[in-house]
Amino acid sequence: MSPRHQLQIVLVEPEIPPNTGAIARLCAATHTVLHLVEPLGFKLDDRALKRAGMDYWEHVTWQSWPNWTALHEAHPGATFYFLTTKTDRPYTKAPFQAGDFLVFGRETKGLPESLLKKNAGTCLTIPMANPEVRSLNLATAAAIVLFEALRQIETI
Repeated sequence: MSPRHQLQIVLVEPEIPPNTGAIARLCAATHTVLHLVEPLGFKLDDRALKRAGMDYWEHVTWQSWPNWTALHEAHPGATFYFLTTKTDRPYTKAPFQAGDFLVFGRETKGLPESLLKKNAGTCLTIPMANPEVRSLNLATAAAIVLFEALRQIETI
């Protein structure tokens, strides 16, 4: 990992091209590595994906993975934080460090229950003031957590 690439964002089976494009742009702006775990709900040449991060793809360090297991096994010893609405631990309580992976699930279903159960100790949430709103947009959630992690490791 380059010193410029302090953190990693993982999108597990993302479905909506503009969200992935916006997150790619976020990664370009912050020197964050983007990992896309298949299956994807779109083709990587999708026009909507390019439109959302059009001028920034050449500045994004990213990798596509055939499945979660391949990504996880390629990074032994890494810390993975799983963002979900199914925990009470706020993201602000995590002790983020350089090299950490911030893992986000599909827009419609989030992360698989089995993955959350297996990693309950590193599940985090973004607290919501209004219980009528089930969650935030994926790109918004990624930005919130990423900038807290960057603040903690003092790279911004």
